[in-house]
Amino acid sequence: QVQLVESGGGLVQPGGSLRLSCAASGSIFSIDTMGWYRQAPGKQRELVALITSGGSTNYADSVKGRFTISRDNAKNTVYLQMNSLKPEDTAVYYCNAEVWPSSGYRSDYWGQGTQVTVSS
Repeated sequence: QVQLVESGGGLVQPGGSLRLSCAASGSIFSIDTMGWYRQAPGKQRELVALITSGGSTNYADSVKGRFTISRDNAKNTVYLQMNSLKPEDTAVYYCNAEVWPSSGYRSDYWGQGTQVTVSS
């Protein structure tokens, strides 16, 4: 079984920064694309940022220039550095990973979510 555990959420003032982490553990052979998504109250879950195993990245227009996604393949961990945070960034943030397990086929896994609140 594979688990994704997120950390780093919290309350921050507008203009502040937070760093989210998501560590994958379990029977993992390799991980393809990893990403961060978010869901605000009353809204659909939306893509924030993606990073491939080779390091290519893709960002939602709303976070370009403010957020940076990175990963440590040796630790099966993905990070999201969030700077210049705005109230509209308030949401539950979820990490996602395309995992090849030690046996079987590639599957999508999700973390449990971590709350980010931007408020003065």
